[in-house]
Amino acid sequence: MSRLMSRDNNTTQTISPLDFCFDNFCSGRIAPVERPSRMFGNLPVSELLNQRMPFQFGVDASGGDLSAPVFKYALLASPNSPLFHLSPSLLMIWYQILQDGPEYEARRRKGTFTPPNISLRDIRAVVPRHLFERSTGKSLFYVSRHLAFTYAFYYMATYFDDVTQMIAGGAAPGLAFTRGVIKGVLWILYGGWQGITFAGIWCLGHEAGHDALSPYPWVNAMIGIMLHTFVLTPFYAWRATHRTHHKGTNNIERDETYIPPTRKDLKLPDGKVAVRMDYAEVLEETPAFTLFKLFIRQFFGFQLYLIHNRKGNPRYPAGTSHYKPSSLLFKPEHRRSIIVSNIAIGSMITLLAIYIYRTSWLSAWCYYFLPWLVAHNWIVMFTYLQHSDPTIPYYRKDQWTFARGALATVDRPVFDWVGRFFFHNISTDHLAHHFFATVPFYNLPQVTEAIKPVLGEYYNYDSTPVLYALWRSFTQCTFVESEGDILFFRNQFGEAMIEPRT
Repeated sequence: MSRLMSRDNNTTQTISPLDFCFDNFCSGRIAPVERPSRMFGNLPVSELLNQRMPFQFGVDASGGDLSAPVFKYALLASPNSPLFHLSPSLLMIWYQILQDGPEYEARRRKGTFTPPNISLRDIRAVVPRHLFERSTGKSLFYVSRHLAFTYAFYYMATYFDDVTQMIAGGAAPGLAFTRGVIKGVLWILYGGWQGITFAGIWCLGHEAGHDALSPYPWVNAMIGIMLHTFVLTPFYAWRATHRTHHKGTNNIERDETYIPPTRKDLKLPDGKVAVRMDYAEVLEETPAFTLFKLFIRQFFGFQLYLIHNRKGNPRYPAGTSHYKPSSLLFKPEHRRSIIVSNIAIGSMITLLAIYIYRTSWLSAWCYYFLPWLVAHNWIVMFTYLQHSDPTIPYYRKDQWTFARGALATVDRPVFDWVGRFFFHNISTDHLAHHFFATVPFYNLPQVTEAIKPVLGEYYNYDSTPVLYALWRSFTQCTFVESEGDILFFRNQFGEAMIEPRT
């Protein structure tokens, strides 16, 4: 542990190096030093962020007292250490990006878990009745506003050539390269922002799938099929399986998506006798391969799930698909609507093919497919992180209830105002959505605040930066046990962060 020692009373305060950096670099209270008196060695920053290690502080130029309430000391690092060469602002950024949120840390520190026994009636009783009201006009306003932003980004992109020519026009040597760089930056910005709006279109279709935009089912169906078809999601097929997900959230036997493998699935030895080497032989992989798997999952995983049930519930046979009306994913009464979804998707693909024929593949890639792929990254990210976390349980049927499944959800402030504005509260208020799926998204923040006092410690929130949270869950949520009724993810060493209380 790191220690800050007072010269006057010889007392110590235990803190982490990064806590000290964050508290003091941000406020400008750290004074520079010319020569280091203590070495960190050649420890990589990524490893330092995950460890607490001994280090010392030096007195600032004003001769401040070590026991003063406001710390005024410089972090002393070896010139061979990466920390020595990082500016305070970069250290702060590293700290913010690679730091677990305090809410996550609080759950982790508990170490054990007692399943909740909260009454649905008690939760429903605290939500004001008017929050359940759905306004077709208000919902259409939000849909129209979102589509207006989508079109505005597209319209601006049509002028990228003119903007590039205006900034770096002419035939002077080197300008062609400059124009290429400018155009590349503009298209990256377009793909990023338009990818966010495409993901938001999917989110609005998600709301329509729950009949949460209008009290009239046909209005929800019309809005949903138009929005989801635009981003190549079969609306009725997805709606059917997503509603099943809500009926069995984090029930390992009944849920529809992101079903974790078990110890038995991975052919791992019994946990009572297994050692680290046993896990390493099966689960160890290079960081490059882990990144490759993450890339494939983020950008193509959702479509692979729709096409052949990849990462879906393994109880379904091979050949299961959201495009197959006879699939066991659906009830017989769903089959006609599945065909309607397929016709809609076929129509969208036909329109894209006509566009490519009349313009070019490059134009279709830049304006549509680039943001479409970026959108899939965000869709997979926030849907995965809603229920997959080292501190969130799965249940088997003897312990699962609807309330426990709904509470196996984490609210996350994905990209702050951007997530609220463009993703329509799909991540920031998802726990409330699982209790009341037909409440319109614009009322969910108020529902969240209303139910928090009833949920108490079982309200799960995590302010961990979302990209770090994604990496954390992807690398630590490896498998669950084959036995037991309350299950927590285990990492690649067979270790669980939390165990159910016995």
